[in-house]
Amino acid sequence: MTPLPDCYCPADGTRVAAESLAWCCPVCCGPLDLDFAPTPAPLKSLGGRVNSLWRYAETLPLAGPSISLGEGRTPLVELTDGISAKLDFLMPTLSFKDRGAVLLAELALRLKPRQVIADSSGNAGTAIAAYCARAALPCTVYVPEGTSAKKLEQMEAHGARVVPVEGGREAAARVARDAADAPGVFYASHVFNPYFLHGTKTYVHELWEDLGGRLPDVLVLPVGNGTLLLGASLAIAELYGAGLLDRRPVLYAVQAAAVAPLARAWEEGAEDLVDVTPAGPTSAEGIAIPRPPRARQILRAVRDSGGTFLTVTEDQIRHAQLDLASRGLYVESTGVACWAAVREGVLGSRSAVVPLCGAGLKTGLAGP
Repeated sequence: MTPLPDCYCPADGTRVAAESLAWCCPVCCGPLDLDFAPTPAPLKSLGGRVNSLWRYAETLPLAGPSISLGEGRTPLVELTDGISAKLDFLMPTLSFKDRGAVLLAELALRLKPRQVIADSSGNAGTAIAAYCARAALPCTVYVPEGTSAKKLEQMEAHGARVVPVEGGREAAARVARDAADAPGVFYASHVFNPYFLHGTKTYVHELWEDLGGRLPDVLVLPVGNGTLLLGASLAIAELYGAGLLDRRPVLYAVQAAAVAPLARAWEEGAEDLVDVTPAGPTSAEGIAIPRPPRARQILRAVRDSGGTFLTVTEDQIRHAQLDLASRGLYVESTGVACWAAVREGVLGSRSAVVPLCGAGLKTGLAGP
C-alpha cells in the first residue's frame, strides 16, 4: 500500500505524522495542509480510465479506492454563450461534497478509528454519512438546529447518528471539535482535513479534461468554508506547474450578502477576517459560515489569481433558482449562488463555469 503523505500546518510549519488521528495543528489549532505535490497525467493518457474522479489517480494522495460510488465526472451544460454549469448535484449523494467525502472515508479505513465524526450544515454530513455506510464505519454528525429536514433524513437513512446542536453552524463545529479529541476518533472535517481539498480539486481536473486541456477565463465558486475554491486552486497549480495549462483562470468567490465575512475582508484589503458581525438569515445555508478557519488561504488564493469577491442578495438567489428551474435544472438555494452572481452580465465577454453544487430536493425553493 502506498505510504500516506504527512500533514503540516501552513501557519507555523508544524508537521503531523501521516498515521496520526490529530485533526489540527497541535501548536496553533489551525487547519492542516498535505505534504503532497503530484504531477497530473497528460490529457492523452486519460482515455479508457475509470469513469470517476479516480481517473486522476496521479493527483490523489490515496490510491486504489475500495468504497467508490462512482463519484465525479459530472456533466458540463451551457447556460448562456460563454457561461457553462457543471452539474455537481448529480453526485451519488446529490452534492459536490462527495468529492472530498470519499477521500476522508478511504483515509479513515486505513487509520481504523473506533468512530468517525463530522459537523455539517447538511451536504458534507450527508456525504460523510453515505461513504461511512459504504465503508461500514460508525458515524456521528453534529448539525445546527434548523438544518434541512431532508438532509437530516438522508444522513439517518445512511445509518449515521445525527446530533442537533443548539445555535448556528459554529456551535455545531465547536461540539464536534470537542468530541474529536477523544481517543480513537477520526474527525472527518471537510474544513480541517486536507484530504477533502484534494478530493474537491478533481472538479477542476474534470473541467480541464472536458474542455480539451484548457480552462475558462473565470472560475466562479461559492465560498463558505472555501473547500471547493481551495481545491480548485490546488488543481490549477498542479496543471500549470506540469505545463498542462498555458494560463491560469481568475477565481471569483461568491458569498451570500447576509453572511459575507470574506467579502468584507476583501473590501478592506485585509489578509484575514476583520471584525465579524452577526450573521443574518440566508437561504444559502451551505455557505453561511461567519468565521471560516481557512480564511487567510481563501483570500490569498483569490488575490493571487487576480480575482475578486461577489455577494448576492436573497432576492438574487431566489430569482436565480427559479431561472435555473425554468431551464430544467432544479438546484438548492446554496447551489445557485454563483449563477445569481454572474447571470446578469458582470463577466462581460469572458468565458466562465459555475458549479451547481446541490440538488433542489435537499432544500426546496428559497422563500420570499
